[in-house]
Amino acid sequence: MKAIRTVLARLRQADQQYNLIENGDKILIGLSGGKDSVTLTYALTLYRKFSRTDFIIQPVILDLGFPNFDPTIMRDFCESLGLKLMVVDNKEVYKILKIQQGDKEHLPCSICSRMKKASMNKLANELGFNKVSFAHHADDAIETYFMNTLFGGRVASFTPKMHLERANITFIRPLINVRESEIVKLVKEENLPVLASGCPANMHTRREEMKVMLKDLYHRYPTVKDNLLTMLSNYEKEVLWGNEIFYQINSDGLTLKPVVKPIDMVHVLGIRQRVFVDEQNVDYEEEVIPEEEKEALHFLIYDKTTPVGTIRYRVMGERLFKIERFAILKEYRNKHFGKQAFAFLLDMISERYNPCTIYLNAQYQLLDYYKSFGFVEEGEIFYEANIKHQKLVKEIK
Repeated sequence: MKAIRTVLARLRQADQQYNLIENGDKILIGLSGGKDSVTLTYALTLYRKFSRTDFIIQPVILDLGFPNFDPTIMRDFCESLGLKLMVVDNKEVYKILKIQQGDKEHLPCSICSRMKKASMNKLANELGFNKVSFAHHADDAIETYFMNTLFGGRVASFTPKMHLERANITFIRPLINVRESEIVKLVKEENLPVLASGCPANMHTRREEMKVMLKDLYHRYPTVKDNLLTMLSNYEKEVLWGNEIFYQINSDGLTLKPVVKPIDMVHVLGIRQRVFVDEQNVDYEEEVIPEEEKEALHFLIYDKTTPVGTIRYRVMGERLFKIERFAILKEYRNKHFGKQAFAFLLDMISERYNPCTIYLNAQYQLLDYYKSFGFVEEGEIFYEANIKHQKLVKEIK
């Protein structure tokens, strides 16, 4: 079978599996000029012709300032597909990367990736596009999983689709089910043009090490290749320890549980509804801000088997943390559960990230309560949700 048929079949499978492309979508394509993004542009052009979905695409190439950048080949390629390539000046990226590199061997890939995504996000907003498409494929996802697992201590990869609430932009990865070998075959069969990478770190990254490791693994155990891809979407067989964590606050059954499952979040929102909305008359839309909910690390405070409170924190900057939405149900407030849980969370953050800065916006009547934990006042008094507040800060050294 010709590679284009395989790629299009897998693209369609991903579209149907993850609902990537919908009628009326205006999609920016991140075209770097590499084999993956060239394949994505070519495949989406063909997919648009036979798909029953009505959408438009716009390829964009970012001039990141790398030496010898020349988009001419990509401009000609896009014109051959009936598309007009948009070239965006982002030359400051390379300058920033060189500064961040310092005396390290390679440019910082993670910073480059974030800056490219931010640029595409900004451009999509300016042009009125609702989606941005990247060319990450199945092997990229598996490599990312292993990098996060082996070097980050977390079970995670990027997702086929991610929505940014504030920007109202959705990132999609239509090639998520396509293998890199299928892309290589397609480029060769269709004689697609490919730009040489201008990045000095190309082929010398940790991702390349993962490729070598996985290639050996696949050679030894051929079935592993398909199993690893299946694993990423196999929600029916997921068995990890995260949902079993109940950090012991004291020996009487008071614990702090990370919010892992949807039912945990139901308990969190139920407690906050009773404390903030019902008791304090806070407007629900001010209390629950979707993007902040996604950013935060939420916890439930349990008395044995009963959730009696909740607390969360967000990472606001380099070693900067904000504690928020601390609430104890009224009937449990005279048992010192809140004080013990708050102290436990402070110690947890301090032990993991020392040195760091922790702050919160405290309701004014609770200033003395938080000062007892070593917080000090900063800035002017202000009102939030019609309630008097004061910013409190604690430096951990």
